[in-house]
Amino acid sequence: MEKFGKSQAMTRSEDLRLLTGHGRYVDDIAPSGALRAYVLRSPVAHAEITGLDVSAAREAPGVALVVTVEDLIGAGYDISMKGAVVPNRDGTKGAEPQRPILARGRLRHVGEPVAVVFAETFQQAQDAAELIELDYDELPAHMELCVGGETIHPEAPDNRAYDYGMGKEAETAAAFDAAAHVVRLEVGDNRIIVNAMEPRGCYAEWTDGRLHLAFNGQGVWGMKSDLSRVMGLPEEAIRVTNPDVGGGFGMKAAPYPEYYCLAHAAKVLGRPVRWMSDRTEAMLSDHAGRDLVTMAELAFDADHRILAYRVHTLSNLGVYNSQFGQPIQSHLFARVLTGTYDIPLAWMRVEGIYTNTTQVDAYRGAGRPEAIYVLERVMDRAARDLGVDPLELRKKNFIKKFPYKTVSGENYDVGDFPRVLDHAVADSDWAGFAARRAASEKAGKLRGRGLCYYIESILGNPYEDVKVEFTEEGGAIIYVGTQSNGQGHETVFAKFLSDQSGIPFDAIEVVQGDSDRIAEGGGTGGSRSVTVQATVTLKAVANMVEGFSDFLAGEMGVDRDEVTFDDERFRAEGSNMTPTMLEAAALARQKGREDLLTWACRDEIGARSYPNGAHVAEVEIDPETGVTEVVKYTVVDDFGNLINPMLAEGQVHGGVAQGIGQAVTERVVFDEDGQLLTATFMDYALPRAYDIPWIAFDTEPVPSTGNPMGMKGCGEAGTVGALAAVSNAVQDALWEKGVKQVDMPFTPQRVWGLLGHGRTAAE
Repeated sequence: MEKFGKSQAMTRSEDLRLLTGHGRYVDDIAPSGALRAYVLRSPVAHAEITGLDVSAAREAPGVALVVTVEDLIGAGYDISMKGAVVPNRDGTKGAEPQRPILARGRLRHVGEPVAVVFAETFQQAQDAAELIELDYDELPAHMELCVGGETIHPEAPDNRAYDYGMGKEAETAAAFDAAAHVVRLEVGDNRIIVNAMEPRGCYAEWTDGRLHLAFNGQGVWGMKSDLSRVMGLPEEAIRVTNPDVGGGFGMKAAPYPEYYCLAHAAKVLGRPVRWMSDRTEAMLSDHAGRDLVTMAELAFDADHRILAYRVHTLSNLGVYNSQFGQPIQSHLFARVLTGTYDIPLAWMRVEGIYTNTTQVDAYRGAGRPEAIYVLERVMDRAARDLGVDPLELRKKNFIKKFPYKTVSGENYDVGDFPRVLDHAVADSDWAGFAARRAASEKAGKLRGRGLCYYIESILGNPYEDVKVEFTEEGGAIIYVGTQSNGQGHETVFAKFLSDQSGIPFDAIEVVQGDSDRIAEGGGTGGSRSVTVQATVTLKAVANMVEGFSDFLAGEMGVDRDEVTFDDERFRAEGSNMTPTMLEAAALARQKGREDLLTWACRDEIGARSYPNGAHVAEVEIDPETGVTEVVKYTVVDDFGNLINPMLAEGQVHGGVAQGIGQAVTERVVFDEDGQLLTATFMDYALPRAYDIPWIAFDTEPVPSTGNPMGMKGCGEAGTVGALAAVSNAVQDALWEKGVKQVDMPFTPQRVWGLLGHGRTAAE
């Protein structure tokens, strides 16, 4: 690791700017005089549109434009928003009903955009929207996560979007028939609303025949391509930028209808336009996360070794295919289906279901937290049913030899799961739990402990681009293809370049999120950013060293092979010249060697990385009120080699907080007609500071062989491990009270009901 610089804890350089109100978010930088947009949204979950009259709105004071789907069609646009589809078990494709940019013919979920009003002020736009006459005949809403019900799309009979299978069904069934023990558990994974600190927003402007769209997303190139497809514009006529972004978590990775509508308005009006979601609007229109139910089964031999694993999942897609809704609970779930265990046979079936609700797409982990949650819940149940120690059951079934190919085709290159688990056992004071439980009982509380051992498969485009440019002022700019939405990329990438090139950290500017300034890039998602961006940066530095060494050999009067670089200076035996990288660049500029001042390249990581680790959670439950508190939390991760341990720890803390939120407080509720009942923070409970305990964090690195730095992505790992750890702890606390089945979220009313004080079904 010395070659790549020492792992260093370093505070984030961007924090001072962001925490003192100097962030440049999309609503801060919208052009002066931009028209304001207001989106008219469907008030019902399912209805036939019988009339849409916007004439009065168009004549309202201050209104410059009202856009409907017919206007977009009239402009010659492709109004279909695209989403990936997966194959059915019979080899056919999953359903592809049209998802129009604005509602066409039918209203299909509360909050679906119908029309967009552009006016001089937001109040004028909102007032004009109230003049729009939207007539409809209401239809029954399909709200249950089940096959059948009121048909939403003719392309999807029984509302089934896809019926996906992976594995060996017959062989798995035979293994279950021959098993000494079979353990079954139905596991629910509740829907969440992402609630990024900064809601979605954008502005658009049309200048000199070019479109500029700025939006708070997770990359610019996908949006640029989509705008080109929808509007029929050549890509060179489109610039897309991401300014500072206040949280993404996967939800902001996809295109949304509002972005296309603002692009159209800017082109038609020749004026800049802007839109910013409010919180309730976000809750009604942002892609949601999770929302699935799985029946999981494990087959064991007489010695408690796993013979086979079988799952059958019903996945709620919402009303349309989102960008990645279909693959998340099928392909991505399958990536880590069997986790860290040596499972020789598996069969996985997933049915995607359309309901009259907001679309479901990526949320921190995207399929992998869901898969690990199911597996670690049923492993916990297996330890209880088989009467064996949960640590020993896991160790007995851990993968021991690497590389290892899983039943779903993943190639785990390295791992030492027992070592990581032992570290977590020690750090969590596993042996002291009995005394802590006794103390809780004395205080009238129930105490439980839960374990989760997770593994992730780092996803996303394996290619990435970088450009390093030396400036006349004597510094350097690094252009990166990933996009920060709170992870600290400005610090990480500047520090990595500094470590490898000797360029002072404070002389480096990081540029991201601008399709005009960066040729290509993969954006941010799937915990890919540091591994791919550092890999290509390493290649760029190698090219710089090679190029400057050739140049400096002539200046030093030595042969090329005599020039060396020690990560700080170029040196050659017998020469008094020892220039730094910046000094070499300045000399090249002086000599007219402009070719040495810009270095661009693309590279590919050789393989996925597989971060893994153990989470140990302890909860206390007040049996009189049902209030559940997470009181102790320990994480030991294998992230391979770390560039900045402090930032990695921060990522884990944030991920665990989101996992605890889903497990304990967050709950999306619709009524039978599809109205969202949790549409404000008065009703939807994000975790507060007092809901999150101190999170003890440590690492046990086993360097990856998939990239030169031996790193493993860490951005989503906290959430992947937290769901099962907390849920297993709640199950442990309630087990002796006769409660054998618990499901998130563990709200006071739900837990109180489980303890026999009231209803145990969904409140």
